[in-house]
Amino acid sequence: MQIVFVADALESFKIYKDSTFAMMSEAARRGYGVWFTLQEHIERDASGLVCAKVQKLTLTGDALDWYEAAGATWRALREFDAVLMRKDPPFDMEYVYSTYLLEAAEAQGVRVFNRARAIRDHNEKFAITEFPHFTAPTLVTRDPERIRAFHAEHGDIVVKPLDGMGGMGIFRVREDEFNFGSIIETVTALGARSVMVQRYIPEIVDGDKRILIIAGEPVPYSLARVPQGKELRGNLAVGGIGRAQPLSARDAQIANAIGPELAARGLLLVGIDVIGDYLTEINVTSPTCMREITEQSGYPVAGRFVDALEQSLA
Repeated sequence: MQIVFVADALESFKIYKDSTFAMMSEAARRGYGVWFTLQEHIERDASGLVCAKVQKLTLTGDALDWYEAAGATWRALREFDAVLMRKDPPFDMEYVYSTYLLEAAEAQGVRVFNRARAIRDHNEKFAITEFPHFTAPTLVTRDPERIRAFHAEHGDIVVKPLDGMGGMGIFRVREDEFNFGSIIETVTALGARSVMVQRYIPEIVDGDKRILIIAGEPVPYSLARVPQGKELRGNLAVGGIGRAQPLSARDAQIANAIGPELAARGLLLVGIDVIGDYLTEINVTSPTCMREITEQSGYPVAGRFVDALEQSLA
């Protein structure tokens, strides 16, 4: 099997925690060809074929110089068995254009995971609104007065952009917040940008649980990303500490309810976020936490993912 990974620059990988690296390592361990390209190196050529400038990788096993890359060459994506879209957000227009290109590649017989349309159609914040029975009270708006009314009703809320990642741009607004007007102006860009507003979930102190769902079925361990000090956010990117733990009954209920539906739409790998008993995000672009869960629990997450990939291609 020959697999192309679309990801961020190789030199940016932190392999001790990178899920894409975990996938690459498991694929290489099974003897599969591991190839790499950048989002900006995918194009539709003059003949109509979707092509990419790719490099074949050899994983060295070294912690620093972890790969050797062959010379770059332009290849039609249909020459490969699978393309794994692992580019991190921001989900800007270039990302959208990439999904158009990958969807065109799918029409040419290319197997893309996650499917291009499914990625494009599932905003990682907004997607939870399809499952309101699992979420805390949630408002999506750009109207400052609607945000103020929601705050007046719930007292303690969280405001966040729809296109953020890693905890960027998230504000907690308590009942006595004196800078509320400035926060609204900042997050909504003076009313030009829609945001998500949610009732604050106090169980965040116990962690923002990342639950990985592979081919519709949850991994039996989550990674609870626990905020440190006075920080609201548990994201590892802002200093949260990751703690692998078995799924609670509620975690499993949520994951088992929505997992098959998401898989049916072409989402082979999903990372849902749960705080307390509430679903807060559905991550479909480049879900992470494989390595942390495996290292702490012993559960072979990357192995299970490549098993699912093999079954999807069979």
